[in-house]
Amino acid sequence: MSPTAITGMGIVCSLGQGVDALTEGLRAGRSGIGFRSRIASSLAGGARIGAEIRGFSFEAALEQCKVRVEPPRARALKLGRRAPFTVQTALVATLEAWAHAGLETASVAPERVGLVVAGSNLTQEYVFRMHEAYGRDPTFINPRFALQFLDTFHLGVLSEVLGAQGEGCTVGGASASGNVALARAHQLLALGLCDVCVVAAPPAELSILELQALANTSALCKDFVEEPSRTCRPFDRRHNGFVPGEAAACVVLEREEFARQRGAVIQGRLLGAAVQLDGNASSDPSAAGEARAIRGALRQGGLEPRAIDYINAHGSASPLGDRTEVEAIKSVWGEEVAKVDINSTKGLVGHCLSAAGLVEVIATVSQMRHGFVHPNANLEEPIDGQCLFVGGSARRRELRHAVSNSFGFGGINSCVVVGEART
Repeated sequence: MSPTAITGMGIVCSLGQGVDALTEGLRAGRSGIGFRSRIASSLAGGARIGAEIRGFSFEAALEQCKVRVEPPRARALKLGRRAPFTVQTALVATLEAWAHAGLETASVAPERVGLVVAGSNLTQEYVFRMHEAYGRDPTFINPRFALQFLDTFHLGVLSEVLGAQGEGCTVGGASASGNVALARAHQLLALGLCDVCVVAAPPAELSILELQALANTSALCKDFVEEPSRTCRPFDRRHNGFVPGEAAACVVLEREEFARQRGAVIQGRLLGAAVQLDGNASSDPSAAGEARAIRGALRQGGLEPRAIDYINAHGSASPLGDRTEVEAIKSVWGEEVAKVDINSTKGLVGHCLSAAGLVEVIATVSQMRHGFVHPNANLEEPIDGQCLFVGGSARRRELRHAVSNSFGFGGINSCVVVGEART
């Protein structure tokens, strides 16, 4: 499959708004994890901890993302002012990526612009608030809720703002959704069904029901809860659960030939993307399934494992998940694993669930462009002595090829391969 060009990126997350804020936070090893500010105080333990998008103002954020062409800006203001938080943040990330790609003034036929939205069950907190409102007064339900509870509402809003009239869909793959969406966009471009494909991931906004259920399964962090920045510990011997994160992220992909013809600045290249199932409905990971996804993405990208300089690991800080991923990585790289830098972005921005894949691809491209690998937060006693885990501070590293892993409940394994931009 032909490589596709990455020409635009946008993000709103716990480290701030914009790719520059993310890059600076990652390089500094700054944690976006803290006590929850927008959720019921009845939650206990790890459910009180999260990597939230804080202080978000839609109109101020829209101004910051530097959209200067009036039609998309005006449409965004009209559709976003009274939209749910997940739609507003997705709009801001998407418009940042659109402007970053130089598409505001580019001549692209609307029917050649595709759109893939990553994630499912995106508005759980909003639905929960509507349920509470219904309990108080059944007649007091916002009629917009009839559309806004649907995941496809995000697809509709984004397509209207961008004027996209090509192929579009929402894709769900649990925590692998971001990578699954990238794989779908990669296919659309390779098949020639569009010239530009926008891949957007709204934040997965959890209500107290989902948070408490995750806590009851022991999936969330349990230690260091009075020191939130120390709770998320990917690949550390004291890891004991993940920290939910919030992020809206967007990546613009284009056929490489099309991008070059219009003079776009290419940020990186998507070389391969693979999704493999374990064939089970459980939350337990499978090293064999993860390794198959990694090998599939490498094969599609035409690369051997030894060509990879860096792995952005799924690394959620789940003891079983981290051990399983290390097993999968070692089965693919063998003795070469000692030469490949490994880190987990989740240690700094939390587990952004269905947006995690896009967040981590943006983190990967940013590190590649700026020549560094970010630290592994709270990695004091690595669970494996062979793997080359990045230490407690960022270091300089020239990166030509990287992989980014995302794994989801239900046996969904995904991996994407990213290459540096070619001049």
